[in-house]
Amino acid sequence: MKCLKTAELFDLSHSRAGSYLANTVYPFEILKSISDIIMELGATLSSDEYEQRGDNVWVAKDAKIAPTAYIGGPCIIDHGTEVRHCAFIRGSALIGEGCVIGNSTELKNVIIFDNVQVPHYNYVGDSVLGYKSHMGAGSITSNVKSDKSLVVIKAGDDKIETGLKKVGAFLGDNVEIGCGSVLNPGTVIGRGASVYPLSSVRGTVPSGGIYKKQGEIAQRV
Repeated sequence: MKCLKTAELFDLSHSRAGSYLANTVYPFEILKSISDIIMELGATLSSDEYEQRGDNVWVAKDAKIAPTAYIGGPCIIDHGTEVRHCAFIRGSALIGEGCVIGNSTELKNVIIFDNVQVPHYNYVGDSVLGYKSHMGAGSITSNVKSDKSLVVIKAGDDKIETGLKKVGAFLGDNVEIGCGSVLNPGTVIGRGASVYPLSSVRGTVPSGGIYKKQGEIAQRV
């Protein structure tokens, strides 16, 4: 179970939500609170550095926002982040510093750590993406099971009942997801792991792992 824990996946100094995540054992525990966390943090932001764009939307003045992007609240977009053409930020999105939210990428109920890239046609919902993680073009998080049952997070024979219908994926720091991949509900990718393009991933990929296909995970040496 250790590989699933918040402290094993993330350097919490790289997110405004770090102190909130520090109070969790597993990162899925934060999903119900993201909206409230954003509104609490937003109220503390300096008007010298951030402008408020509508209800509960705070954007750093040095962020680059395409005029065609949609930003729904509650949302914080931090310093140096770029939001590109036709990005769709539906709300409950806490986006860190130096990130890239790409063309036609959709975000909903997420914590995005600093220097994360979701640059091309990605969907990320009910998920947490760690520091410097990157999702290749067209890769997505699937956040609802086909039978609509509650999501269970699995690591080998270990199982954690989330009690939630909507749970996406949890990417540790410096994770690389290949183009066109689907991360099924409750997927956990450990720090420094990578996933081959066109993969369908479920369960857990350990830190430093290389996911080639279901049942075949190599380990970096």
